[in-house]
Amino acid sequence: MTAAPALRIHLCGPLVVERDGRRLDQNLPGRQGEVVFAYLACNRHRPVGRDELIGAIWPEPPAAADSALSALVSKLRRVLGGDAVDGRSTLKMRLDDAWIDVEAAAEAVHRAESAVAVGDWARAWGPSLAALFTAQRQFLPGHDTPWVDQQRAWVADIHLRALEAYATCCIGIGGTELIAGVRAGRELVRLAPLRESGYQALMRALAAQGNVAEALRVYTNLCATLRDELGVSPPARARVTGCAP
Repeated sequence: MTAAPALRIHLCGPLVVERDGRRLDQNLPGRQGEVVFAYLACNRHRPVGRDELIGAIWPEPPAAADSALSALVSKLRRVLGGDAVDGRSTLKMRLDDAWIDVEAAAEAVHRAESAVAVGDWARAWGPSLAALFTAQRQFLPGHDTPWVDQQRAWVADIHLRALEAYATCCIGIGGTELIAGVRAGRELVRLAPLRESGYQALMRALAAQGNVAEALRVYTNLCATLRDELGVSPPARARVTGCAP
């Protein structure tokens, strides 16, 4: 059996930093300290320049930004351990033993999509749900900087990919999982109304339940959305899926 990681980090939803069952996040140096920690954690496999890190914390850096960063890093070292952050001109967080939720979600959705690609629905089911549970939560809530917005967009894309994989494997498994497939398809359509794969998944799930009329109604909605928003018609595969579920 693989030993549990000594350090667990949750960046989606409430920030949690836990080492061997002991919470450390409550001792981080305020909101700016949370951003420094999250940025270094997300970039743990490379050194980060001080100017880059200052830009992540302060889109418009104050005059004493470099001194303020030094103070934040010193406080982080006190919380995480003296050797947790290496370097001066460049900084790198030592997290070799850590589990980080966003990394785990990205890896899980990749495994799910790989399993879906070969039609292994049972193997896709667990990883797609694991990615979904993490990615449906907001990245670093309460913080608003360009870097955080970029990370949120990346996590949102993982969320959509996880929904697609989950809907597809639920349809493939069939039976009672079709209900979850319909629910995932509807969520995809709600979150990404121009993403045709959501409509296709929803139509396939409804058709597999025997709800052909409802599947055709979804196809009609797809046609109207694409016509009104983009001035185009659905591709042939969507027409086949919609008209002949």
